[in-house]
Amino acid sequence: MAHKIFSMPVSEVYPHYVTKAEKRGRGKAEVDEVTRWLTGFSQERLEKHLADGSSFEEFFADADLNPHADLITGVICGIRVEEVEDPLMRKIRYLDKLVDEVGRGKSMEKILREPKG
Repeated sequence: MAHKIFSMPVSEVYPHYVTKAEKRGRGKAEVDEVTRWLTGFSQERLEKHLADGSSFEEFFADADLNPHADLITGVICGIRVEEVEDPLMRKIRYLDKLVDEVGRGKSMEKILREPKG
């Protein structure tokens, strides 16, 4: 059975991402930056998805997921991201984790993961 969040418009959750970032002195620009890094979207494409009310399923189906996304690890909402089995839910959790790190004031250099070496 599909999770309810899969059909939820990203635009309904996005303002909460921005608010979370703003509480720590960050903002929409950083939320957009981590979202673009993860999805491969241009700013225009990201804004079009938000304006069109794309569901998380449609949003990630159109994304060109960053090849380093699997370097996103840790716990978000009590769930270890790297252990999420459903591919779409894992992508949603990746985005949640990146926004959480923005909200915690982590440097963008550390948030936008690159392989070591």
